[in-house]
Amino acid sequence: MALDQSFVGRAYPPTAPYEVGREKIREFAEAVGDPHPAYTDPEAARALGHPDVIAPPTFVFSLTYRAAGQVIDDPQLGLDYSRVVHRDQRFVYSRPVRAGDRLAVTTTIDEVKTLAGNDILDIRGDVHDAAGEHVVTAHTVIVSRAPEEN
Repeated sequence: MALDQSFVGRAYPPTAPYEVGREKIREFAEAVGDPHPAYTDPEAARALGHPDVIAPPTFVFSLTYRAAGQVIDDPQLGLDYSRVVHRDQRFVYSRPVRAGDRLAVTTTIDEVKTLAGNDILDIRGDVHDAAGEHVVTAHTVIVSRAPEEN
């Protein structure tokens, strides 16, 4: 069953703030195999003009995907998550994520379309710091596969 087009533009409440810690950044950089010193050494980060260590570009995925759960779990939308696959992900940064940031995500449904019986959902996650400054926007595209015909 096709998702309701009237959900395009629907915004969900901001998430509770997430405090970004140096250790979380270090663990993430290690997990993705990125040895850039700005991720682990405050002096190296300061030499690049940052006030503290910064996070690798994909660090915010866990925050924005968790926030997208508001969309996924919205009973009015009627998305069958058992049929969902992750199609695309991209990030548009205003500035890097830094240790000490307190980040909140506001999630909005940008597009709902149906293609060959598959529902395609574009979800935007706008990430702001505690001062309200935009940090990054995450664009996530998920596909709910069409039921198999018998």
